[in-house]
Amino acid sequence: MAKKLLLSITFLFICSLTFGQINDKFWIYGKVVDSSGVVKNANVINLRTNQGTFSNDFGDYKMIVSIGDTLQFTSVQHEKVVRVINKFIYSSEVLDVFLPKKTYALDEVVVKRHDLDGYLALDKKKTPEDKKGDALRRTMDFSKVDMRVRYDGDHIDQKVRPHIVRTDPTAAFVGAGAAVAFAFKNSERLWALRRQVEFQTAFPNMLISEFGEKFFEDDLKIPKNKYYHFIEYCNPLGIESLYQQNRKIEVINILRTESKKYIKLIEQEEKEENKE
Repeated sequence: MAKKLLLSITFLFICSLTFGQINDKFWIYGKVVDSSGVVKNANVINLRTNQGTFSNDFGDYKMIVSIGDTLQFTSVQHEKVVRVINKFIYSSEVLDVFLPKKTYALDEVVVKRHDLDGYLALDKKKTPEDKKGDALRRTMDFSKVDMRVRYDGDHIDQKVRPHIVRTDPTAAFVGAGAAVAFAFKNSERLWALRRQVEFQTAFPNMLISEFGEKFFEDDLKIPKNKYYHFIEYCNPLGIESLYQQNRKIEVINILRTESKKYIKLIEQEEKEENKE
């Protein structure tokens, strides 16, 4: 009696363990292919859990499933395929899927009979003339008209031409027998000078913005309140001209060399101020 009871308990334990393992979630791996090869970016959806994934560039995919789950495989230009997870898939943990390609049916084409012979010279005579089209082409044909010739009755050239207003900005300053002339009127030299002044004004900010404050603070060891003073200190060495010529490596070398001298000057000034 004791042996029978022990066997029954053991059997029930094994059954419950097996049933629990079967209903546990597990990973499955597979490949999605068609008649041409692997299928990239195929959508794989678990219709029970609404979880999804997609195949990679090699057609491979993986997903967590349970026995009884239904997987749907879809892809552009392929028919939809549905697979149910069973015990065989559970034991192998592999599910490869073949997606059949979609077939597209064209609309019915009606071929009408014609009386053409296949010879251009003969078929051209059988083709009905397009009288309206020919008349329109003749009307809009301006190939024989010389557009440069001015006709006496040309109202566009004679009557509709807009009045030209000639304005002289110095006319208001004209006196009796004398006129006022501006020294820099139409002068390229003035504009070049303006551009140079604007560049010199913006140059320190351009230099700090391009090289970065870390370059001045960490590499050159220049205090933040001395950035502009240090750039002005290096200006006599031609860094503005080098920057305009895009010779920025030379500018960096000058800044690094002069930063050491500049730091010594600052330290010397601080010592002298402390003594006083």
